[in-house]
Amino acid sequence: MATLELSGLRKSFGLIDVLHHIDLSLADGEMLVIVGASGCGKSTLLRLVAGLERPTAGQVLIDGRDVTNRDPSERDIAMVFQNYALYPHMSVFDNMAYGLRIRGLAREDIRKRVDDAAQMLGLGGLLERRPRQLSGGQRQRVAMGRAIVRNPKLFLFDEPLSNLDAKLRLTMRAEIRRLQRDLGVTSLFVTHDQVEAMTLGDRLLVLHQGRPAQLATPMEVFERPADTYVAAFIGAPTMNLLPAELTRDGSAVVLSSRLVLELVDGRRSAPDGTTLTVGIRPEHLALGTGLEMAVDLIEPLGSETLVHGHLTADRGQALVVKLAGPYPGGTHLTVAPRTEHLHVFDRESGLRMDPAGTEIDSPRLAAADIAD
Repeated sequence: MATLELSGLRKSFGLIDVLHHIDLSLADGEMLVIVGASGCGKSTLLRLVAGLERPTAGQVLIDGRDVTNRDPSERDIAMVFQNYALYPHMSVFDNMAYGLRIRGLAREDIRKRVDDAAQMLGLGGLLERRPRQLSGGQRQRVAMGRAIVRNPKLFLFDEPLSNLDAKLRLTMRAEIRRLQRDLGVTSLFVTHDQVEAMTLGDRLLVLHQGRPAQLATPMEVFERPADTYVAAFIGAPTMNLLPAELTRDGSAVVLSSRLVLELVDGRRSAPDGTTLTVGIRPEHLALGTGLEMAVDLIEPLGSETLVHGHLTADRGQALVVKLAGPYPGGTHLTVAPRTEHLHVFDRESGLRMDPAGTEIDSPRLAAADIAD
């Protein structure tokens, strides 16, 4: 078990800055999921913690001990990779036992650790097989078993489920979360899949172009996104973002349709005429008077239907609606936003605008004045 602290961590490759001033603390036994688009620096951050890369600036501390310049072998970290990284000529048992033999553990201790991990992962009858004789899910279990037998201080997962089919990903996602909780090992999990991010983590770190956009619990990130990037990234389908203006009475007027949306949670500390972006998730739009849209595409999903279209008052403004049950028919639809679920952002900065006197825990806000 261990704590992890990243202080002022930065990484550049030549003239290209990949990570900008990452400050982060993980409690003992916590699982943090790092999520973001491809190229945002997720895997680089994981490699810095593992010691596979050296930071340009900043520190990595494990249990309060500075390991920034220590080799990976001195950090007591186990890493699970996307491509399993198994030795093809070795049996399942030997793959799981290899690291323990390198460390010089006794044969009896190795056997017990491997047997215990195999039992935990349902691999008991597969220990004599080679990796080529296993399914993708079984190979991923072997990779996890190899990490578990080491009893490491930290688990690092680098998109370990991305090579699996959808059904197997669901099973393995639950398996990883169960094991992490049972073992109580502090863990970093990197993914670009927001479903994995929402279901696996105690907290989420959303990265955007190498910068922390938001650090919070999964539900807080979903319910109170710190900016328009987080709002559009977290949630499927993506949040609808509509241009609007703030009015004197604290309402927002959607510019394309002149629809007045009452901001029920209070006035924003901004002058009349401030340009806004109003966010509304597809599931928070219901049939009723409000926004008129022309329907472009219908996706029936069984218990619900996704309707893609655009506002008739503004041909370029796309809108997605999630309806419970089947589509009612027709080429046009009129929907009403549920105002208690509106999100308001400053259009220029993209940052969330909450009522005066409230704050949001946003690394982007905290780091806004830090020069790179």
